[in-house]
Order: sequence, then C-alpha cells, then structure tokens
Amino acid sequence: MIKKFLIVVIVFMTISPVFCQNTTNVKTSVQNKFSDGPYIFIENNNLIKKSIINSQVFSKVLEPNAYDTIFNPDKAVFNNIRKIAALSDIHGQYDLAIEILKNNKVIDSKLNWNFGKGHLIIVGDIFDRGDKVNETLWLIYKLEHQAKRKGGRVHFLLGNHEYMILHKDLRYINEKYKLTSKLLNVNYDELYGKKTLIGRWLRSKPTIVKINNNVFVHGGISKDFLAQNDFNIKNINDIMRSSIDRSKKEMKSTDFYKTYYGNTSLIWYRGYFRDNLKDKDISDILTDISSKHIIVGHCSNKEVVSLFDNKVFGVDSSIKKGEYGELLFIKNGKYFRKTLKGNKIQF
Repeated sequence: MIKKFLIVVIVFMTISPVFCQNTTNVKTSVQNKFSDGPYIFIENNNLIKKSIINSQVFSKVLEPNAYDTIFNPDKAVFNNIRKIAALSDIHGQYDLAIEILKNNKVIDSKLNWNFGKGHLIIVGDIFDRGDKVNETLWLIYKLEHQAKRKGGRVHFLLGNHEYMILHKDLRYINEKYKLTSKLLNVNYDELYGKKTLIGRWLRSKPTIVKINNNVFVHGGISKDFLAQNDFNIKNINDIMRSSIDRSKKEMKSTDFYKTYYGNTSLIWYRGYFRDNLKDKDISDILTDISSKHIIVGHCSNKEVVSLFDNKVFGVDSSIKKGEYGELLFIKNGKYFRKTLKGNKIQF
C-alpha cells in the first residue's frame, strides 16, 4: 500500500506543470501576504512562469508558443499621426497611471487599448521607487500589442532608471523587490535579463523617437551631445541598445560613457530646466535635429509644462509620488495638458 502511494505521488509531481516552493524566514503578516509576478524565464527554449502568492513561489511550464521570445525593434520615426498622448516617470505607480489613462480615454474600464490609431509614448522611467513596476510593464506590454492591432502604437522609451536596472544599479528599487529577489533566488536585475521575456522585450525598446515634428526623449538633447554625434535616430537607438549588455568598466574606458550616460546625455540631461538656456539655444538644437518640439521627462513638475514658447514640453508630472499626474495630448498640431480627471487645457 505504501509503495502504491509513493508511485502515485511521484507520477503526480512528474506530470503536474505547477509546483510550489516553500519559503523560509517569512515572519510578519505583511510578508505572509506578499505577492508578485509573473516573471517569465526562458530556460533551454522552455518558458517558465514564476509567481509569488502569499510568499510562496509557484512555477509553471508554459507552452513553447505561449509568448514570442524574439523582439525586433520597431521603427522610430512616424509622420502624419493625428493624435498623441505622452507621460513619463511612472516609477511603479501603476494605480495612478491607470487612473490617468482611463480618465483620458487612452484605455477603457477593462484596461484595454481605447486610443484607436493614436500613439502613446511612455517617456521613460517605469522602474524604481514604487511597488508596482512589474504590473506596469505588463500593462504596457499588453497595450503595445493591442494598439498595433488597431493601427496605433505604444512607444516605451528607456530612461535613466531603465538603464540603471539593466546595468545592475539597484539603489532605488522598492523594498518589495528585495523580497522578490530573495524568494526567487536571483538578483533583481536578473528578473529583466536576457533570459527573461520582459528582459528581451526591454532590449528592443528605443531611447528616442520622432512623431511628426516632435522628438521624444527622457532627459533631453543637449548641445554637447549634438557636438559629439551625427543626429541619426536609428543609429542612436542602435548604439544605446547595444550598450545595455556592455559593462560600465568597458564603456568608461573611452569617452563613450560620458557621451551616452553622462550629465549631458539623452537619458540624464536636465539643462532645459536648470541651465538658464536662451530661446536661441533651443532654436539651434531644434534646427540641428530638424524638429519643432522636444518632449522630455526626467525633471519633475506639478503638471505638464511648456518651456521656450512651446518648443519644449516637460511631461514628468510627479506621478512617482502616487498622488497626481497628467499627460500631454497632441491633436492636429495643437498641444494640451490632460489632467488626472480628464480635463483638457490648451497651451
């Protein structure tokens, strides 16, 4: 009888795609209720879905075709787009981001794409600070697919905090993700490594896009950066993508790191807000990049702001605080603030 019981147990464990890994040292009621995921790992061409539910790790082997695992970069220059929405620096504030997108009819009540042939741009910094980074990434991943089917687009630009995580700089991760790392027995950056679905997806993302006469980039375009580069959006995105899996030591051995990751780089520049630039400085930059407007995140304000007579728009509206946020709405060449409640205010 005992022998038959053991055989049944062994067979069950063999055929069941789901198993639970017990965890230890989970002492508080908060930890006992801790949940996160899913994270999808790619192991020997198999997809392994790992989720944390009540501080226990559940793993499931998915069908090989459950998700695409090859992500080709989309083009980064678009013309004749009638309506555009942009926001940035969500920093894990998933619930607030949803409220903004729903109230402004970018998504519907079921969190599905509701923006038709419009383009939504996330101008960097989904990562760090907040406790719902993973939920936000999956939302953008889903909306990206839905938008394409409707003739629209979602553009997720990599900001400085995306590059920080991908380069193992974990200073600003939420405490929640330290526990996630412990339970999954991996460093946090490995959750977004080349052997994960979302990690591969991230590696296909651009740093800069141009839609109509608007250039979108997380930090900004400085005169110093332009002095060291021929401004070619495709080439810049290719360079930034290829840098993701280079070590900082290697990049710092030349001027590369200063150019692409320094204070005047596309992902770190704050000069529009801090350097007392003149209107001519901005006009010269716009001439060099053959554009009329630059839309940036990175520098926090209480609302979406306009600088230099609508030549520059700042769309970091402090969503990271989890209290309020806005998006920039562009329709037929006119620019508007769209508030948390969905009110439209023209610039």
